[in-house]
Amino acid sequence: MTLVSARELVSAASAAGTGIGAFNVIHLETAEGLVRAAALAELPVILQISQNCADYHGGLEPIALATLAVARRADTPVAVHLDHAERPELVAEAVDLGFGSVMFDGGALPYDENVALTAEVAAQAHRAGVYVEGELGEVGGKDGAHAPGVRTDPGEARAFVAATGVDALAVAVGSSHAMTDRTAALDLDLIARLRAALRGAGAAGVDVPLVLHGSSGVPDAVIAEAVRAGMTKINVSTHLNGYFTRAVRAVLDADERLVDSRKYLAPAREALAQEAARLLRLFALQPEAVTS
Repeated sequence: MTLVSARELVSAASAAGTGIGAFNVIHLETAEGLVRAAALAELPVILQISQNCADYHGGLEPIALATLAVARRADTPVAVHLDHAERPELVAEAVDLGFGSVMFDGGALPYDENVALTAEVAAQAHRAGVYVEGELGEVGGKDGAHAPGVRTDPGEARAFVAATGVDALAVAVGSSHAMTDRTAALDLDLIARLRAALRGAGAAGVDVPLVLHGSSGVPDAVIAEAVRAGMTKINVSTHLNGYFTRAVRAVLDADERLVDSRKYLAPAREALAQEAARLLRLFALQPEAVTS
């Protein structure tokens, strides 16, 4: 079994000055493809299940149990993480199901409300030994709520970590969710200042790693620079979904009589795996992985 906590993977990447890929599961084929990607790259990976994904499947348990089972059979270290949970009860369910890490997303709330609710959720998760990611300075593209130019203030970030006890922090530095073109510009100077502000800011004086959401819209070279500047956990969903969907479309376009879904899902799963493996190498700062 190679199911591990994101704590182990994120901490190791942070100490090494590299990044760790955190990729969103949409359905079973995604989870299988991402585990194959880790094997191809010979690198660990974090599989993320979002609140939206859980709702799509009618609840967290079905997709969570399937993803955990796939992770346990992996040949490389794999973590399973709850992503963008806005409901505290969903966090509690994820902890009960065996997730090693969770993200509580209070980024759309007023600062004081975000602090209070995140602290409450983090305390409950920590009692179960679960690693907690919070968010400060709303990342763009979620339900149209993002105001252009939002950025996370380094001083506020350190205060937020101290008040909530989160182990990792998602910050707003210029990326936006659900981008289908890779044109986002990141504030690399701000990333470096945030990284410096969160050194020793965690419990027992440990560093608190930075998390980049909305990475699908960021070019390869910029992501590599962001990792060098201090980003550790790199979240990707839309970019990989594009590889999966284009492969499905190509197979169906080639044979309009095809009805066996396995015939188009298998190539899509492999297309996703190949690109995810390249991204894992990119985040690990292997220069040959940069293509754009």
